Amino acid sequence: MNSLSIAIVSPALADANNGNWQTARRWQRLLQPHRARIVRQWPDAQADGDAVMLALHARRSADSIQAWHARHGQRGLGVVLTGTDLYRDIAHDLQAQRSLALAHSLVVLQSLGVQSLPSEHQAKARVIFQSTGTRQTLPKTSRHLRVVMVGHLREEKDPLTLMAAARLLPPDAGVLIDHIGAPLDPALGHAAEATQAQCPHYRWLGAMPHAHTLQRIQRAHLLVHCSRMEGGAHVLMEAMCSGTPVLASRIDGNVGLLGEDYAGYFEPGDAHALAQALLALRTNARALAQLQAQCAVRAPLFAPAAERAALHRWVQALSH
Repeated sequence: MNSLSIAIVSPALADANNGNWQTARRWQRLLQPHRARIVRQWPDAQADGDAVMLALHARRSADSIQAWHARHGQRGLGVVLTGTDLYRDIAHDLQAQRSLALAHSLVVLQSLGVQSLPSEHQAKARVIFQSTGTRQTLPKTSRHLRVVMVGHLREEKDPLTLMAAARLLPPDAGVLIDHIGAPLDPALGHAAEATQAQCPHYRWLGAMPHAHTLQRIQRAHLLVHCSRMEGGAHVLMEAMCSGTPVLASRIDGNVGLLGEDYAGYFEPGDAHALAQALLALRTNARALAQLQAQCAVRAPLFAPAAERAALHRWVQALSH
């Protein structure tokens, strides 16, 4: 294999510690022996030797995408579409639309993503599932149902639905909720503080290191994912590959990872349905085991070897 110089353009770098950064950092590692570096903007000082550019975000990386196309044309130019690209920006943002047209090929991160693209671009799109390592399922208490939600507090993640569900749960129902995420929207942080003050079974833990978050997921009976817009949430894979089943909003970004027939969906924004599902799973071990079994069937899709092979195929196609 010829070693190529690859620029991974990510609007977020390590200081953000968000999904874009995690994807960029993982891809840099998986693309070895190619020489991949992560930049916020292209061209940079090392741009002259680049054979391939992988740009995360059609809108936010649009300047870099246009700069590459001006120098190299379509050759080597791959664009990765996030949830905000697929389910908001490409419908009306001219720069995001131009990025789709300039790219040699497009990547979506879950199986329903392709159908959200304009028909003229679907043929140049491929699905690459993100990956995570398999982790052992840690012991789970039988005294209560331990629930965790992971995601920085911002509108797209819809943390208010979790908080509203917490208010609907009786404090003595045996459902304990841990909510992890930085208050990117200060108003949502205030709402989390108010919910915590009024609901002893809800704790907002703020931002946590990734390793500590993974341990919380491993020890939980259930991960809740309330998003209204999602390109393919890595935390769902981390739960599935830790033996922790999921309750998720029925949106394309979640269904494209969990599968059409998954039994653990609630409608986006429906706090009452979420609360009812949590109460039901508290007392129905068989239903919880069914969700766990369905997640175990999906988990091999998110193996690092599968993502690595798909990435290398994509880079080879882009470089020719």
